[in-house]
Amino acid sequence: MMSAGPHHSVPMTQAQINQQQEQQKAALHNAKLRSAKPTDKTLPDGIEETMTDEGVSAVAYKKLRDLERRLDATMIRKRLDIVDTVSRNAKRYKTLRIWITNTVEDQFWQTNGLNVDSFNFSANLESSYQVKIEGRLLDDEDDVDKEDDEAKPGNELEGGDKMETDSPAKAKAKPVSARPGQRYRFSHFFKALTVDFDRPKSARSANDASIEWKKPDRTPAGSNLPAMADFDELTFKRNGDENTNITINLYRHEDPERFALSPELSDIVDVHEATRQEAVMGVWEYIKLMNLQEDEEKRNFRCDELLKKVVGRDAGSIPMINELITPHLRVLPPVKLAYTIRVDEEFHKDPKPTIYDIRVAVDDPLRGKLAPFIYNTQYAQMLKKVADLDKDLGVMIQAVATHKAKHTFLTSMCDDPVNFVRSWLSSQKRDLEVIMGEATRGGNENTTGDEWRKGGRDSVWNTPNARESVNVLLSKQSAHR
Repeated sequence: MMSAGPHHSVPMTQAQINQQQEQQKAALHNAKLRSAKPTDKTLPDGIEETMTDEGVSAVAYKKLRDLERRLDATMIRKRLDIVDTVSRNAKRYKTLRIWITNTVEDQFWQTNGLNVDSFNFSANLESSYQVKIEGRLLDDEDDVDKEDDEAKPGNELEGGDKMETDSPAKAKAKPVSARPGQRYRFSHFFKALTVDFDRPKSARSANDASIEWKKPDRTPAGSNLPAMADFDELTFKRNGDENTNITINLYRHEDPERFALSPELSDIVDVHEATRQEAVMGVWEYIKLMNLQEDEEKRNFRCDELLKKVVGRDAGSIPMINELITPHLRVLPPVKLAYTIRVDEEFHKDPKPTIYDIRVAVDDPLRGKLAPFIYNTQYAQMLKKVADLDKDLGVMIQAVATHKAKHTFLTSMCDDPVNFVRSWLSSQKRDLEVIMGEATRGGNENTTGDEWRKGGRDSVWNTPNARESVNVLLSKQSAHR
């Protein structure tokens, strides 16, 4: 066991000390490089006069720089537009066509009567039927054909969905892709399905129990549904030898969830179905349109007659709109599809399906095409390459500016050496005085002129600079005392 007292640290070897010193030197060198990294990529003024090609290269470089600025602004604006489009979760409505058919087995008219000599009364000959519910999402071409061949008047579902009963079977819809490598299936649009048999409770039997299907939750490991919940058709089989009316209830599955709005809220937002976000934005737009926002406290609003029915009081708070509209959001009612299960011989001589068309919301296909522009892994690598090129360009422009300064210095000294050296020495003297703190106010100005001798209200002695200089001088003298 180790003692409880303080322990001496193990001394570092000479190799470890040298390695630590090298790391510190490298970190210091990188910090110096970052601090000294040139960022100016603009050519110095007058560079065209010193170039052998009469400034053609400089003019071309400035044009490229201007083109780069405009191109960067355009790319940033377009990228922001793409991000906004993808993040809005825009939806597009398409047509889901549903075929409902049924087949029969061992019906009386199929057995050609009972053979009295066989004495075979096996239970296997019990009459039965099988119902198939199949759905396909129509593509754009099928939607155009549908407009030219609308359903008969009177066969419309609630909400504008249309139905065709006992019509010739149409061509199967082509599958529509949700994203590359994936397509929307029938079960994608519904979270539950039930089948109710239209019979009096007194006449119902165990064979008439309702049929239910519920979509299971997605597994945490991925977003794919199990095979039993990802299908295009659903079938069920029951015993029976009579025509039966059924109602198929489809409970819609939408993300984000849509709600049925109360009549009070519908009068404000002017729609009957909306997501929670759309309802909140609709109320906010109504408040701005009717100028109901408080003047002093912008977070509060006054209620008119329509808002009082929703809020329940004379005033409300804008941050509380989400809670205020919650009681007015109701679960969407199911889509009800009526169907008659036919078991008679006349119908099955030429069976025809019952067809329903339902409007469903799908992701905007443009969203899937734009997403790779945002989540592209090569984008970061490209930005790094551009940053490296900008760094190299800044170093070259800095070198050009240095050579331009040298060229100007030597050219001026060559043209007039005496005056150049005199001016240069005077400039160095002024710089040295400023560095040493010995420079007088006003710099190299001549203070013996007539303007300094003139007094009065318009003289230089009545200016703010003169008064400030006198105050500074007096404060220094009092400090020395």
